[in-house]
Amino acid sequence: MPELPEVETVVRDLRTHGLEQAVIRAVEIRWPRTISGLPPERFVGALTGRTVTRISRRAKYIVLSLDSGCRLLIHLRMTGKLRFASQEEQPGKHDHVVITLWDGRRLFFNDTRKFGRFHLCAADEDPLAGLGPEPLEAAFTVAVLRERLAGRSRMIKPQLLDQTCVAGLGNIYVDESLWQARIHPERRADTLTPAEIRRLHAAIRLVLGRAVENCGTTLGTGEANFYSVAGHRGRNADELNVFRRDGQPCPRCGTVLVRSVVAQRGTHFCPECQKA
Repeated sequence: MPELPEVETVVRDLRTHGLEQAVIRAVEIRWPRTISGLPPERFVGALTGRTVTRISRRAKYIVLSLDSGCRLLIHLRMTGKLRFASQEEQPGKHDHVVITLWDGRRLFFNDTRKFGRFHLCAADEDPLAGLGPEPLEAAFTVAVLRERLAGRSRMIKPQLLDQTCVAGLGNIYVDESLWQARIHPERRADTLTPAEIRRLHAAIRLVLGRAVENCGTTLGTGEANFYSVAGHRGRNADELNVFRRDGQPCPRCGTVLVRSVVAQRGTHFCPECQKA
């Protein structure tokens, strides 16, 4: 599933390709369940003729602000991808939404697993209000993280995966951050010491910042893997220290990395660096 760095890469690509200030001429819904909260015909009517005034990201959501005051929230989920196509290109089997712009270009939403969702929210509606702080913003301080973990008896991994705790983190970058901070994924969140919280805060910002610079992480070569709007692979896979590297030596101490299941998620860590 695309996490904060991958979604940020898509947002930046959409800006680069001129989607901001573009006018939507037509919308075709080829898989109705992609649209959440509105009947497809009302969704099409609300977008047609509107100008995209701003493109931003909140957590794992792509946010398109429209001149009507509404916002279009796009969640890629596991396999969703956006790409621009020429007027001549025909939608493929997994292209479920087609947005045609006034200049003739078309934006295809491709989703092999069909889990991705488009949600149009009114100007006075904010379904993302309950999400946690953005970890790369200056407002995300050590004190904020400490507050988010205080009194939480859950294991630290599922606590960080909870989008109301910290926005945008997923399986890859939680594993990498916990390794960087030398914290076992099964530690109870409320047992972390002040020093460990400082290390974790620094680790989250380091790991995510590096992944954004590398345009996200692409694992494998299949169509379901992450690709940017321009069709490029993320370059961050070579920077991963533990994720999907079980059986290999820890880059820090040489101990063989292991894989376990924590809160129903595959989890990778070093049993020596990250003692239980």
